[in-house]
Amino acid sequence: MLKRLFLALVGAGVLLSEVAHADVSPGYSMVLLTENYPPYNMAADGKNFAQDSNINGIAVDVVREMFKRAGVGYNLTLRFPWERVYKLALEKHGYGVFSTVRTPEREKLFKWVGPIGPVDWVLLAPANSTIALSSLEQAKGYQIGAYKGDAVAEHLALKGLDPVVMLRDQDNARKLVNGQIDLWATADPVGLYLARQEGITDLRIVLRFHTAELHLALNKDTPQDVVDRLQAALDTMRDEGQLKKISDRYL
Repeated sequence: MLKRLFLALVGAGVLLSEVAHADVSPGYSMVLLTENYPPYNMAADGKNFAQDSNINGIAVDVVREMFKRAGVGYNLTLRFPWERVYKLALEKHGYGVFSTVRTPEREKLFKWVGPIGPVDWVLLAPANSTIALSSLEQAKGYQIGAYKGDAVAEHLALKGLDPVVMLRDQDNARKLVNGQIDLWATADPVGLYLARQEGITDLRIVLRFHTAELHLALNKDTPQDVVDRLQAALDTMRDEGQLKKISDRYL
């Protein structure tokens, strides 16, 4: 009698586990948030709010295909500022945010899928600037602009450079050419892309000081099965050469 009861309970447990797993697959949907970070994610009209088909870019195309292959539902919104969308993904179940640099400080805050693509962290100056640097340490005597809440700004602060942060990274391009800052700490190709959107092309890279990889950061309560399926889809896309094909469409 006890043996039959034990086997029945085990069988029920397996069944419940299978049902829970199945529930994650077809019905599970996520809220994905992003920002204007061209050419990786951007609003088609260049504005600070867009949804679904009005958002494009390298990372957007990668994420769309990744979710399609993984069979996971989602809706996508581009919003401003970055700090806000990052905080929502950090705090709200079922949320994710991209494109996000995976740093040691952020590692335990999210579950991660990636890498989606690389960026170099750089210091930009006006083309006619005489500033010459061979290390980040040498930049400490200069006024540096950066993007509030961004990994680049966080890295500079950890290094003791105390950047002046802006809510919109492209505003640093204007401040740079107007002489309000000496250097702009940003990502390549993102910074130069943003500057071109502002009509500014006479900038040069003074220093490349770090290479980072962009990821999709998921709220840490995201079911591991969803994370695993997304990562497997991304890995397959990379093996097939799809990530390079998508990147080549924009660069």
